[in-house]
Amino acid sequence: TSVRQAIERAASVSYPVLVEGESGSGKELVARALHRRGGRRDRAFVAVNCAAIPDDLMEAELFGHARGAFTGAMIERAGVFEEAHGGTLFLDEVGELSLRAQAKLLRTLQEGEIRRVGENHSRRVDVRIVAATNRNLRQEVTQGRFRLDLLYRLDVVRITVPPLRDRIADLPLLIDRCWREAAERVQSRAVLSAATMA
Repeated sequence: TSVRQAIERAASVSYPVLVEGESGSGKELVARALHRRGGRRDRAFVAVNCAAIPDDLMEAELFGHARGAFTGAMIERAGVFEEAHGGTLFLDEVGELSLRAQAKLLRTLQEGEIRRVGENHSRRVDVRIVAATNRNLRQEVTQGRFRLDLLYRLDVVRITVPPLRDRIADLPLLIDRCWREAAERVQSRAVLSAATMA
C-alpha cells in the first residue's frame, strides 16, 4: 500500500503510530498529514526532537516543571504533553531516548497522566502519539537499547516511508515547494526552468 493510503487509514483512529524511515524521508510530513486528516485536526500539533534534548532536561521538556524544581526553573512551565493536550504529540527520533526517559514515557502512555518535575500531583493528558525513528527499534530492543514494552505501546500502527531515491516522482513537487519558500523568503520572483528542474 502507498504511504498516502496508510495515512488515510491511520488518521481515522486515535491509536499511536510509529513512522519509520531514513533521515530526510519525510517522517514529520507524515505525522502532520495524520494530524490534519484526523479527528484532532483542530487541536495542537506539537513536535519534539528527542535527539536534540539532553537527557537531564528530557523529563522537564516532556512533562513540564514547577517553579524552583531545579536550578534555573524561575517559573513553572508546561511540558509538551500538556501543550499537545487534545491534539497530537510528534516524538521525532524516539529511538534516541535514554532508557530512563523511555521508562517515564512508558508510564505516561500507560496511565494517561504526567507529573511535572517538582510537583507531587498528577495531571491527566489526552494526546495522540506519533513517533518517528530512523533506527530499527526491534533491533535496538534485542541490543538492550530500547524497551520492548514501550515499542509495543508505540508500534500499534506502523507506516514505513521509503527513501526519496525510491520516490523520484515526488521530486518535482518537493523542489517546487522548496523553491517557492526560498524565493518568498528573499522576495524573489525567480522561477525554475524546465531544464533546471530536469
